[in-house]
Amino acid sequence: MTITQEPQIVLFKPQGSIDLQGGLALTEQMAQAGSQPDQLWVIDLAEVDFMDSSGLVSLIKGLTSARQYGCRLVLCNVQTPVRLILELTQLDSVFEIFDTYEDILTLVDSSSLALVS
Repeated sequence: MTITQEPQIVLFKPQGSIDLQGGLALTEQMAQAGSQPDQLWVIDLAEVDFMDSSGLVSLIKGLTSARQYGCRLVLCNVQTPVRLILELTQLDSVFEIFDTYEDILTLVDSSSLALVS
């Protein structure tokens, strides 16, 4: 998993499967990332080809943590198998999902992060 941290954006790039083991790793990485209010947490799922219920739990924990810190969590590059899981569980209406990371950067560049939270 790759993590990139900029002043306003924390980018998580999990790889492979977000199952029990991958979900725990993602949860741990989000907990260790630290947080400042008004940060944008981005989970780039471009390299994730499978997610099970444990993975969903880690995403929900991440969303809860982000909100507690006063941050915003979004998903991008969601692959078809993962998108299907999100749609079946109706979590696609809970998470903000962007097609690409560049779409998120355009949003952040065009307005203050505080305004779009």
